[in-house]
Amino acid sequence: MFTIYAYSLAGLLVIAATVFVQNIVAAVAHRKQSSYIPGKVSDELSHDSFVFRSHRTFHNSLENIHQFTLPALICIFLGAPTTILAVLIWLYAAVRIIHMSLYYAIATEKNPSPRSYFYMTGVLLTVGVYGLGLYALFTP
Repeated sequence: MFTIYAYSLAGLLVIAATVFVQNIVAAVAHRKQSSYIPGKVSDELSHDSFVFRSHRTFHNSLENIHQFTLPALICIFLGAPTTILAVLIWLYAAVRIIHMSLYYAIATEKNPSPRSYFYMTGVLLTVGVYGLGLYALFTP
């Protein structure tokens, strides 16, 4: 069963690896501060600080990863169409990497910023996975 979902599972691994890399980047950036307190990011920091942006990028991914990956795994167990699921997962992986890159690169308080569009694309792809799961659940 899992062999036919190899592309979907590979995409899920890329998503998990992206969050892992974000964790490392945030930890390294945090520790390079001159006034380092373990586990605490200064309240005075804002988007002009890479420490703040890397921390927020990591936490944004932590807030969103389960909302996408768990329904994607459920789709696999329900026998959802393999090609559609793989496309949704890889698109999500790509937009999250672009979102991460823009969050690291753009220091802005403006909303919406360019990264907002990729975040919203990720939300729409998440809705697509939920829909695909419902389709797989109710299709004989």
